[in-house]
Amino acid sequence: MTDQQARAPRGWLGAGTAYVAIVFLIAFVLGAVRVMLVAPRLGPTVAVLLETPLILTVSWLASAWCVRTFRVPPAAVPRLAMGGTALVLLMLLELGVSILIFSRPLSGYLADFRSLAGAIGLAAQVAFAFVPLLQIRRSGAGR
Repeated sequence: MTDQQARAPRGWLGAGTAYVAIVFLIAFVLGAVRVMLVAPRLGPTVAVLLETPLILTVSWLASAWCVRTFRVPPAAVPRLAMGGTALVLLMLLELGVSILIFSRPLSGYLADFRSLAGAIGLAAQVAFAFVPLLQIRRSGAGR
């Protein structure tokens, strides 16, 4: 095994962990603004529709930084591993916040995805997971 191969998992794993940490922290602040200020005035669906492009922009920038910093190769498998790691960690973080901070049961957390706003949020989370892969095509690398 070459030195580069030995470092590869740490690259995408570290990148995925940093990626979710950056995006989660910013999304947590934006989510608080959405829930406390925007949703009461415009409704939850409009509030999520306004927040989603901001979060996806943050995701794009954070992913690009993490890819560079952790030297994630411009190939599908490490980029999907990075995004998949980030998505799993994001879902666990959100579930933890829901249960530990907001004292909601798992059923309440899952029920949120059945609303239109929840479905839009879930779609944005899936998009978040694919951002590292999409950046390969954007940069022209991997062709």
